[in-house]
Order: sequence, then C-alpha cells, then structure tokens
Amino acid sequence: MDSILYTGPDGASRCRWCGATEAFLDYHDKEWGFPVADDQRLFEKLCLESFQSGLSWRTILAKRENFRQAFHQFDIQRVAEFTAEDVERLLQNEGIIRHRGKIEAVMNNARCALKLIEQEGSLAAYFWRHEPDPATLPPPQTVSQSPLSADISKQLKKMGWKFVGPTTVYSFLQAMGMINDHEEGCVCREKVEQAKAVFKRPV
Repeated sequence: MDSILYTGPDGASRCRWCGATEAFLDYHDKEWGFPVADDQRLFEKLCLESFQSGLSWRTILAKRENFRQAFHQFDIQRVAEFTAEDVERLLQNEGIIRHRGKIEAVMNNARCALKLIEQEGSLAAYFWRHEPDPATLPPPQTVSQSPLSADISKQLKKMGWKFVGPTTVYSFLQAMGMINDHEEGCVCREKVEQAKAVFKRPV
C-alpha cells in the first residue's frame, strides 16, 4: 500500500500523484473526486480535460486561471457566441494552450452543451444519470478509460462534441465526482464518500 500513497505535510496518507507539487495537493484535497452539480463547473472541467489531452495535468492546472479569464469563467452561453475572431485572439494568448483545434472544440462544445441542456434539463442531469454502481468499478487508478467512459464519449460525439475521447471522459468522471478514484487508504477517499452520501443528484 505504501507504494501508491504519499504522506502529506499533515502526516495523512494521500494518492501518490498529489505529492508532485503543492498545487496538486490543494486540488487533490479540495476538488478532485468531490461531486459537482453546477453546469458551468462541469463544462469547465470537461474543457480542461480536453485541453489536457497529450499534455500533463500540471500544465493545465498552472494555467487554469488564465483559461478561466480567456473563456469568461467558462460561461457556456458566452463561449457559444465566440466567433472566428475570438479563435485568432485566443491563439495569441500565451497564458493558455494555443491549440487551434482545442480552442475551436471549446466553442463547438459550448453550443452542443446548450442543446444538451435544452434536451436534458442540465448537463448535470445528463452526466449524473450515468452514475455507475461502485461495486462494478475497478480498483482505484488502475484504468484510464472504461466501458462507461467509452459509452458517454460515443454519445457526446454523436451529438457533435469534439475532443471527448474515452480517456478524456474518464478523467472528467474522476474529477467531477462520479467515480471516486482516490486510493484505498487515502484520507480523501472517505471524505468523498461522505460528500457523495449527502449529494443531491440532479434530475
């Protein structure tokens, strides 16, 4: 067990990856895996996971505030109204990942998100409808995608979303709390379970 855990500054055990940098520790303890029902936060998380594709999460986390400023805090309606001029503007923004395809995907996905919200009531309702039985999940942090993430990825792509492959979707499901992937023995695993126990699933 020691090989997959990290002892934090408070002496408590945590997932090993969060020991790489102080920013990881804060993200791990306060955000990663805790359930989210707010559409704007869900959209942000999925967009950032899309930007992370092929890069390190450390890079994305370091630039997160820049991303938020560039995309108006990931306000879905405002991003959906972005134009080709906004793409060119963002490509000059050194504070974010200047990848044309990913920038255009955020704009495209915002428009897709508005349609999905109209159909399902909210992004939260759509995603949480897929919550798996915890008993069916593999051991924590042993896979990078799953039949569930592949299924959601397929659904989203059919609806026109881009940069939402099975691995990106799985990372999103971990981050937004649908899958508690904190290691057994991590101090945050039980905290996440407690948060999920009182979490009101959107419908």
